[in-house]
Amino acid sequence: MSRKRTRRNVLHRLGAAGVAATSIALAGCTGSASDGDSDGGNESTEATTTEESGGGDSGATQTDVVDMNDELKFAPAAIEVPAGTTVTFENVGSIGHTVTAYEDKIPDGAEYFATGGFDSEQAAKDGYPDEGNIEAGGTYEHTFETKGTYEYYCIPHELNGMVGTIEVV
Repeated sequence: MSRKRTRRNVLHRLGAAGVAATSIALAGCTGSASDGDSDGGNESTEATTTEESGGGDSGATQTDVVDMNDELKFAPAAIEVPAGTTVTFENVGSIGHTVTAYEDKIPDGAEYFATGGFDSEQAAKDGYPDEGNIEAGGTYEHTFETKGTYEYYCIPHELNGMVGTIEVV
């Protein structure tokens, strides 16, 4: 069986390999790059790169796309973007996920973000699962204007370790 080679699939695999290498080096965490990529679209994200951030010790991947998968992970888990970047969260798996900021772990003055358009972490928790769930194939976008570190999680999978970090520079 031949797999269609798209820019998106190549970048996804490169990013996953970088995250896996970083995870092993940092904490011996288990991480795997899945060959079962179900992305059949021909979408192109021109601003996406998968270079490891140079000079910093954050280990964050420079990209504007974060996958949510059936392994209950954000991939990559840590990204770095310039201020003003719109990050797209894509559900590439078959189960629903949320993107929910930890209200006390975003920069002062930054706009709160959560799927479902909630303006607070408690409202997002209260609204789930009726609102804020991103089904398979769905996406969520947020533009990060304020520099600093943003931490976020998936409401139903936080206890499974589905958490992420965005460093806005």
